[in-house]
Amino acid sequence: MLQEALSAGDCVALQLSQDVERYAELGRTLRSTNFHSAVTVARGSSDHASNYVAYLIMSRMGRLVTSLPMSLITLYKSPLVTRDTLAISISQSGQSPDVVEPIRYFGDGGATTVALVNDAESPLAQAAHWAMPLHAGKEQSVAATKSFITSLVAGARLVAEWQNDDGLKAGLAALPDDLRAASQVDWSAAIEVLAPARNIMVVGRGISFPIALEAALKFKETSALQAEAFSGAEIKHGPMALIEDGYPLLIFATRGPAQASLVALAIEMRGRGARVLLAAPEDVNERDLTLPVAATPDLDPIVAIQAFYVMAAKLSKARGLDPDRPRHLSKVTRTN
Repeated sequence: MLQEALSAGDCVALQLSQDVERYAELGRTLRSTNFHSAVTVARGSSDHASNYVAYLIMSRMGRLVTSLPMSLITLYKSPLVTRDTLAISISQSGQSPDVVEPIRYFGDGGATTVALVNDAESPLAQAAHWAMPLHAGKEQSVAATKSFITSLVAGARLVAEWQNDDGLKAGLAALPDDLRAASQVDWSAAIEVLAPARNIMVVGRGISFPIALEAALKFKETSALQAEAFSGAEIKHGPMALIEDGYPLLIFATRGPAQASLVALAIEMRGRGARVLLAAPEDVNERDLTLPVAATPDLDPIVAIQAFYVMAAKLSKARGLDPDRPRHLSKVTRTN
C-alpha cells in the first residue's frame, strides 16, 4: 500500500501524458450536448471519487448530479428515463455486474456514458461510449490508493475539458510534482494519537467531504478502526452525542468557502474534550497536521488524500496489522 501510494505522482504523470486528444474530444462532445443532469455509478473508493467529480460538475457546470442506487436497475428493474443524461462510472477493475449493467442500460436509453476505469479491456470499458483509462497500473494492495488518486485526476480532467478551463488544466499539469511533495509531509502526530484508538470521526465539508469518506473507509480497511465520515454541517446533530474526552476527530479543512467553518468546528470540539486532528494548510495556525496544497483549491483534495495515505499505511503497521492484506477483503468485489 505504501509503495503504491508513493507511486501516485508517477501514475498521474503517465495519465496526463496519455489520451490528450481523446479528453479534448470528450470535452467538445459534452459542451455540444444538452445535458440536464448526470448520474455516477460506482461503489467503495470509486464512489468517493465520484462524489468529488460530482462536486466539480455541480459547482463548475451547474448540472445536478445523482449517485445512482444501482439496485434500481439490477434488482428492481425500474423504468428510468435516461435520455439527455450523462452517466459516469468509476472503477478499478471494471468487472462488477452492478456497475456494468447500469452503464449499458443508460447507454441503450440514449444517455452519454463515460467509464473512468483502470482496466481498459474490462466489461465496463466495453459497455461505455467513452472509456478513459486511469493508467494507474496493476494495484497489488487490496486498499486502493494510486487508482483512487488517478480516478480523481481523470474526473477533474473530464470537467476541465468540458468547461475548457485553462486554470484547471494548468493545475492538473502541476499535480505530479504536487503529489510527490505531498507524500513527504509529516503526519506522524496522527499516528501517535490513533495507534491506540478504537474509533474516530472523519470530517469534511464541500469539496473535502469525499476525502473524509475515503479516509474513513481506509481506517476501517487497513487499521480495523471504527470510523465514520460526517459533513461539518451535520456533526452537530446526532453525532455530537458520541463526543467525549479524548474522542478522536480528523478534520480535513482544505481551502475554499467551507474552510473557516471547519476550523471553527475544530476549536469548538476541542472545547468539548475531543482529541482533534485538524488537517489544514500551513497558513492556518490552529492546525495539527499540515495539508499540502495544489495549484488551485479544487485540486487540493487530491494532494490531501496523498498525505493521508502515507500516514494510513504506517498507522496500520503501528497497530500490528498488514495494510496490504485486510481481513475478509479481496481486490475485486462482484455484486449484482
